[in-house]
Amino acid sequence: MVANAHYAAAIDQGTTGTRFMVFGRDGLPVCSAYREHRQIYPAPGWVEHDPMEIWQTTREVIVAALRDGGIGPRQLAGVGVTNQRETTLVWERATGRPLTNAIVWQDTRTTGICQRLVDEGLEPLIRERTGLLPATYFSAPKLMWILEQVPGARAAAERGEVAFGTVDTWLIWWLTGGPRGGIHITDCTNASRTMLMDLRRLAWDDELLSLLAIPRAVLPEIRPSSDAGFYGLTLTDGPLAAPVPLCADLGDQQAAVFGQACYRPGEAKNTYGTGNFMLLNTGPGVVTSRSGLLTTAAYRLGGESCIYALEGSIAITGAAIQWLRDNLGIIRSAEESEALAAEVEDSGGAYFVPAFSGLYAPHWDMYARGAIVGLTRYVDRRHLARAALESICYQVRDVAEAMTADSSIELTTVKVDGGATRNGLLMQLQADILGQPVVRPVVSETTALGAAYAAGLAAGLWSGLDELRANWRADRTWEPAWSDDRREAGYATWKRAVEKARGWLPR
Repeated sequence: MVANAHYAAAIDQGTTGTRFMVFGRDGLPVCSAYREHRQIYPAPGWVEHDPMEIWQTTREVIVAALRDGGIGPRQLAGVGVTNQRETTLVWERATGRPLTNAIVWQDTRTTGICQRLVDEGLEPLIRERTGLLPATYFSAPKLMWILEQVPGARAAAERGEVAFGTVDTWLIWWLTGGPRGGIHITDCTNASRTMLMDLRRLAWDDELLSLLAIPRAVLPEIRPSSDAGFYGLTLTDGPLAAPVPLCADLGDQQAAVFGQACYRPGEAKNTYGTGNFMLLNTGPGVVTSRSGLLTTAAYRLGGESCIYALEGSIAITGAAIQWLRDNLGIIRSAEESEALAAEVEDSGGAYFVPAFSGLYAPHWDMYARGAIVGLTRYVDRRHLARAALESICYQVRDVAEAMTADSSIELTTVKVDGGATRNGLLMQLQADILGQPVVRPVVSETTALGAAYAAGLAAGLWSGLDELRANWRADRTWEPAWSDDRREAGYATWKRAVEKARGWLPR
């Protein structure tokens, strides 16, 4: 460990903004800064980000957090990166210029490509090799779209003149030099979300690359999630203004697994963000889902075996509350949804299925679209706000039911994290709808914490997983209050509402 380096830091680049956080050895935050970036919607179902805006906001939050915390970069033992997964970027190696805006994980423009893969009979191979299935969610169809639709992209890719990456790759490349020798890497957790990595070998799959017509030359090197050999050092003329080791990289949901100390098989966490993501640690073995879940890499520490997880991914949860605010204008802030929904005892018979990007786990219906059902003249904006909160909780129950079916593990407690866990009504509804206690840790930003933990482990700031587990502390627990009859009746009606949203678009 570097002398006088007492902290580990994380760049947490999410769907709506970027955060830089510094943590002490006790796992508590020391300083933080956050900036939002624009959401770009060029066409129905299309969602984009400006890659250069993401890089600029990343620079800004690093500088702001260190300044406000009075911490010098040489006090950082290491920095980890965690990121919105699947979001796809392609850029010129010589200049860093993006060929197009980043195509965000929520984007559905690749529905036709995914259907083509299904029609060609590739779904069983993709599922067996990658743990995923052909869906607009993942990076490979987005990369295929760029190569097919952006003029000159395929020729430049075949010549090795452009680079592909998810957001972690983009930021690490810039932080280590960009066009001046930046390191082009990703880790196994992010690579496992591309639909191109062999889960068992932790390597790009040549057969899939050939079938999908993706040149290997554009792909980054796959590295461990926490690497004592470091990926590289940050530049002295960059935002950290010193050569700090970049030594950890995890997709945001895997980072939350790490930050929640879910290190044993059977331990699970649920993150509430733009979407929701529940992951169950299954240990060093690949478990194939039979119930609509994904198999994914959870983390890999140095040369140790990869730890895997079952994942239930939900596209629209917190984004549904943003939709109430930005599109309908029935609330002025996301926080207002709690007070408004608390004014009524229930949703008045209304159910909201926010399938704006289709339905992810466990349904995997890219032709689904959002629906509000059960409306009467009695329903007002208070009921819609409550229905939106309930929709988050019901979607989580869908995933929890599938997880139990696949793993034969009955969840007894759910560890939760993410910004929406500040909404006490939402957390109570989650306990009521699941019928299980919901526990929020003292540090709710567990995505950033997990990336910092992985960096600090690589740099020697922490001795091992036992020390990290000892840092975890509960802040609040919500116990279920609904009767079994109310819980099951509500869930049965929810499943009827989901059927109304499914298959909305013609094939």
